[in-house]
Amino acid sequence: MVKEIERAGIPVVHICTVTPISMTVGANRIVPAIAIPHPLGNPALDKDEEKALRRSIIEKALGALTTEVSGQTIFE
Repeated sequence: MVKEIERAGIPVVHICTVTPISMTVGANRIVPAIAIPHPLGNPALDKDEEKALRRSIIEKALGALTTEVSGQTIFE
């Protein structure tokens, strides 16, 4: 589905915990997530730390949306 959305001219960022799977499905913009049960957070952190962690992942994904890529790219 990622490839079809990109083919329609809409940039897509795939936030995932297992980046090799994203590579296999053909995602062009890949942002690594934290862990399978909590991809966009860490419940072990306090409220402020988790908010900062979530914000950093989302900001990285937004940056990836505005970045031209010529192939599969992982945004660390």
